[in-house]
Amino acid sequence: MTAPRQPVPPFTRETALAKVQAAEDAWNTRDPERVAGAYTLDTVWRNRDEHLLGRDEVIAFLTRKWEREQDYRLRKNLWAFGDDRIAVRFQYEWHDADGQWWRSYGNELWEFDELGYMRRREASINDTRIDESDRHVTPGEGDLPTW
Repeated sequence: MTAPRQPVPPFTRETALAKVQAAEDAWNTRDPERVAGAYTLDTVWRNRDEHLLGRDEVIAFLTRKWEREQDYRLRKNLWAFGDDRIAVRFQYEWHDADGQWWRSYGNELWEFDELGYMRRREASINDTRIDESDRHVTPGEGDLPTW
């Protein structure tokens, strides 16, 4: 049997905020295995125009993502929540192999099972080129500001 992944639904404001912070912390490790551990084995994702099914596809996707999005740093904010759902807005900064910096903005819709694992994730994301001098954060300086 799979152990619960706290906090579990139904969510309160406090537990939804904790779930969002845990996701932000995990994604900022850039460790595909660790991040994928928060999702059901048969998780369903839409990320931009990619559709993924299951943890193995999530791990492969995240591996490709963080090879391309170098020095990735993410900030997530709770937007809304319900019994087993959470909506977040986020922004992250990264640079490509040519050294071009980007800021990516988006929204995610999350749905959880009764044990607190995410069974569905839908993400819409837009990218904006930025100059390095326009970055909100440089390595070691902490989190991006909230919106």
